Amino acid sequence: MTTDIPAPPASQPRLLLGSTEDVLGAVPYLVGFHPADSLIVIGLKGRPSRGRLHLTIRWDLPLAAPGLGRIVPLLRKEGISQVIVIGYGPGTLVTPAVDVAVALLRQDGVTVVDALRVEEGRYWSYLCSRADCCPADGTPYGREADAIAAEATVHGLVALPDRETLERSLDPVGGSARLAMHRATVRVTEELRGRLVRCEDVEGLAAELVADGMARVRAAIGAYASGGRLDDEQAARLGLDLAVTRIRDEAWALVTDATHDVHRRLWLDLTRRLEPRFVPPAASLLGVVAWCDGDSALAGIALTRARDVDPGYSMANLLMHALHHLLPPHVLKERMPSSEELDEEMGSPRAAWLLPMIALLEDAEAPAG
Repeated sequence: MTTDIPAPPASQPRLLLGSTEDVLGAVPYLVGFHPADSLIVIGLKGRPSRGRLHLTIRWDLPLAAPGLGRIVPLLRKEGISQVIVIGYGPGTLVTPAVDVAVALLRQDGVTVVDALRVEEGRYWSYLCSRADCCPADGTPYGREADAIAAEATVHGLVALPDRETLERSLDPVGGSARLAMHRATVRVTEELRGRLVRCEDVEGLAAELVADGMARVRAAIGAYASGGRLDDEQAARLGLDLAVTRIRDEAWALVTDATHDVHRRLWLDLTRRLEPRFVPPAASLLGVVAWCDGDSALAGIALTRARDVDPGYSMANLLMHALHHLLPPHVLKERMPSSEELDEEMGSPRAAWLLPMIALLEDAEAPAG
């Protein structure tokens, strides 16, 4: 089951949803793509006829365990007493899920403003039986509500054709770009392997590599902030650096509300360009930024990419656990130490810190022809 979790309330776009058409026009921008075979719950604050969006949650249909079980505590915690339930797909798929959702929400005292089914440009309301308002063959609507689409675009939101398009946006680069990146990775790994072989002071080398790696993290953020991009060797070197937990956590600690766009471009670029075995840290950092931005669909895809390479990668597993349990991003953000606190907690660099990096070196492939 795929669940796309709500954005943190502080970062929700200020979209006013005054009609059913407004709601349906907003949904693709709220989840990042035009949904299909999906159940969506929109939490609103304000008057039911002019509610203000607070959060959006999407599930794949048919629902799988634990299904909707965690939604009520989340709505209660966020102070939401009104929701709109929308199912996308044929009635045989949507109706059972909507019935379960409506019953669960009403049981907890949540007002269901409307419950809709959407299919092929038409919608039906489960709560309205008036033929003049909700005809049996459905009410047509424009998939792109002009006013809402314009407002969403101003907020930087996009609506891709479907979830598969979003998944493909993280596909690895191919062709000559892949070959060039492979060769750069071989050069970088061979150089570092040579340094390790010649090294007589591993503790000193660890301190040097960690300091250099954290400096490269900051330089990369600066480069993307100014519209630049890492070349292949710089990207490969940073991908190797991020294998060291302290360096990766430096990047994590530097994620701020003001730099989300910069971090998103940087870690998306590296997720696509790095050799597969280097991907988990960069993809996990992309997951953090997307989640904090309210783009839980992209966050889930990025974290899945990390876990596909390394199912035991702890950062990806921690974040995926948080997503699945509908935790808002500020829960982890408030617990993330600063760079100075990381230094205090972790102490001076040690040779053991380099073990994940050394494991990547040992797994290095032969140069491509």
